[in-house]
Amino acid sequence: AGLAAPARAQARASARRSDRLAVRASDKSSPLGDVDVDEMVSTLSEKWDKVENKGQVGVYAAASLVALWVASTVVGAINAIPLMPRLMELVGLGYTTWFVYRYLLFKESRTELASDIEALKDKVSSNIGGQ
Repeated sequence: AGLAAPARAQARASARRSDRLAVRASDKSSPLGDVDVDEMVSTLSEKWDKVENKGQVGVYAAASLVALWVASTVVGAINAIPLMPRLMELVGLGYTTWFVYRYLLFKESRTELASDIEALKDKVSSNIGGQ
């Protein structure tokens, strides 16, 4: 009987927490927006049908998976070296600080960054459309 009272109190506290965390369905759209999966699949199917050298695409996909695995292994090995994770965090913090100062702090540099991004998007889309 002595253990039952704390167990009941814990169950009530858990029930109160679960009441606060209740998830309800709503009619609101998903956080990704209105994604039409059928349209996406049909677009991908059309693009795949237009690919002439499917073997080369497969080789590229396999090579990218191997490169991802190698990168993961290298990062894991570097992470195992004492002080290296802290040094990498420091390098990342320094680069982030530089990037914010260089591109985000002032209006002129933000417009420069936006124009650079637009130029890159145009270059990539023209390369994709030209193939």
